[in-house]
Amino acid sequence: MALFRPTAIRQGLMDLTPEFLSGLGARALLLDIDNTVASYTSHEPIPGAAEWTRRMVDAGFRVLVVSNNFKKRVRPFASKFGLDCISFAMKPFPFGYLKARRLLKMKCKDCVIVGDQIFTDVVGANLCGMKSVLLTPIEEEEGFSFRVRRHFEKPLRKKFQGNIRQ
Repeated sequence: MALFRPTAIRQGLMDLTPEFLSGLGARALLLDIDNTVASYTSHEPIPGAAEWTRRMVDAGFRVLVVSNNFKKRVRPFASKFGLDCISFAMKPFPFGYLKARRLLKMKCKDCVIVGDQIFTDVVGANLCGMKSVLLTPIEEEEGFSFRVRRHFEKPLRKKFQGNIRQ
């Protein structure tokens, strides 16, 4: 069960403060896009996401966008935030996370993944010794594979709620 357990759970991106993230031992943030900083169907970040990112950088965090999506979707988001990115990261496999760690010149223990999916973001973080903050998805996805994953995530989220750092 530890493979599926996030380090922390929060409602949304704006609930993450520099103090909270520092308390997790974070020096670097690996930021998912879809349903984390933007709805799955949108080409624009949620209100306040760019300012939140700037605040994190100003607080001394190294921030990088890491997404399973393709470069044509990921690059425009990263540029809106003034960040570098890794697209087609193949989460939950550690490849993209480890590449991000190398680009940021950080140790795995200093990195925190911020994302909305247990079976990609959280599992990938746990596989490579990083921490994770699991957020509530911004919107419900329509694809079959997403519906199946969310179905299996639901009892895990319920189990972890209240037993994990809030």
